[in-house]
Amino acid sequence: MPQDELITMGRVSGLFGVRGWLKIYSHTSPREGITRYRDWYLRQGDSWRHYRVIAGHRQGRGVVVQLGGIDDRDLAAPLLNCDIAVQREQLPVLEPGEYYWTDLQGLRVVNLEGVELGVVSHLFETGANDVMVVRGERERLIPYTTGLAIREVDLEQGRILVDWDPEF
Repeated sequence: MPQDELITMGRVSGLFGVRGWLKIYSHTSPREGITRYRDWYLRQGDSWRHYRVIAGHRQGRGVVVQLGGIDDRDLAAPLLNCDIAVQREQLPVLEPGEYYWTDLQGLRVVNLEGVELGVVSHLFETGANDVMVVRGERERLIPYTTGLAIREVDLEQGRILVDWDPEF
């Protein structure tokens, strides 16, 4: 499976019980949304291995799943800390102007005056709005507020135009 066809959705964060269930740290919102995807790919070393989700649900503040062929704790243990990905084609089609975070990572960030601020390292949620972490000559945290700080996303040009003071 080519890497560009896989989208990382979470990570195996622990073991749950003795029957091979796994604790999952999910990047989806809501967290249990990751269980809707039945075909997962787990990164083991430098390669991805396919697994089928048999069952999964929210457990307290986290998520637990059972994968096909993993029916005891000893089989589950080697999967600890593996990244979880799904095929891009499994993701819902977005409306124009909507983007998956993974599509924004690596884009150049340029302000209205043409000053290059760096590239998008990653994004995170704050509750009020999402925030882009832009790394250049220094790290900047830019709120992902469409129409305010974010003026244009151009995937073809690999650029995000922002209304942002380079001194901030």
